[in-house]
Amino acid sequence: MAERIWEVCKVSFCDHVKRAAALETEMLYPADTLPDPPRVLSHRCSLGMQCNQFAQPTCIWAGTNPDVDPFR
Repeated sequence: MAERIWEVCKVSFCDHVKRAAALETEMLYPADTLPDPPRVLSHRCSLGMQCNQFAQPTCIWAGTNPDVDPFR
């Protein structure tokens, strides 16, 4: 059976919450019997919920500002 796992790809300092934030990737690993490679399903920031509580747009990983990518 396929397995979905959130994995940390990169850690960076977030200026909005003044803490280290992790960029996480949701990976889909196929069943052992299938030779398919793992697939990337989605990305998220570990502090995205906290960033969304601010009045101003924050970054692409929080889903509020597509022009700012702190992990770039």
